[in-house]
Amino acid sequence: MINDYKKYDLFGKTLIQKIVLKSPFKFDFPVTEQACFLYVFEGDFQYQGMEKEINIPTNYSLFLNCIHSGNQIHNSAPKNCEIVIVTFYPDILKKIYDRELPVLLQSPKNIISNKSSEIINNDFLIEKYIEGLLFYFKNPSLVNEDILILKLKEIILLLSQTHNSESIQLILSQLFSPAAYTFKQIIEAHLFSSITTEELASQSNLSLSSFKREFAKLYNDTPANYIKNKKLEKAAELLLVSDERITEIAFDCGFNDLANFTKSFTNKYHTSPTNYRLNNKK
Repeated sequence: MINDYKKYDLFGKTLIQKIVLKSPFKFDFPVTEQACFLYVFEGDFQYQGMEKEINIPTNYSLFLNCIHSGNQIHNSAPKNCEIVIVTFYPDILKKIYDRELPVLLQSPKNIISNKSSEIINNDFLIEKYIEGLLFYFKNPSLVNEDILILKLKEIILLLSQTHNSESIQLILSQLFSPAAYTFKQIIEAHLFSSITTEELASQSNLSLSSFKREFAKLYNDTPANYIKNKKLEKAAELLLVSDERITEIAFDCGFNDLANFTKSFTNKYHTSPTNYRLNNKK
């Protein structure tokens, strides 16, 4: 739940946000052509990417590319979380650097992965930068287009001087030349979303019939059956390692209907989610 929200726009797009989130909260980042720098000014949150969950504590930052799907921040702790977000749009970056993009925004010589996020440890200069942003949130009459452009260029300069600069460069470069994803990467990236088979086919630039044929070759199963089983396997794992409510676990695993989740789970594991948790959790 959002307790307080303030923002400043640049060229008609949200550039800087200050958000106070009341726990428990959960936010899924939409897939879009932008990157976000999230600084935890107070409290903490957990970041759930495609592979693992990481805690982002006070004064730490998360740099996130929203071209990739499956990104989520959440927190169930009783303490509120205050976050400052700076958003990077490729069209705005090209506009403010009309002659030449800085090195951080240029494509690295050796692209070794489709890395989509980077954790930035406590950094003194970034902390002071955030304090400067908070000053402008307290004094909105001082904010204008020139100030916002200056603050955007400033954070790019600071990020280029951190130990994470190479990873951040890799992430930002994807905004200007997005990496081509393999068929399998597209499937794995959307396993726990509510995306349809037709939408997966479109993401893969294939017709529905061609997509199903390629899927069967790779996974020896139908898309619907394979994805449902993967969702159920994740749900079974979460039932044992977390204390989340069953409704929340079903939602996290891509089921929009609790009755459908319970029926599918029971068919696969021959017991209800509740009994599975009670009988198997140590």
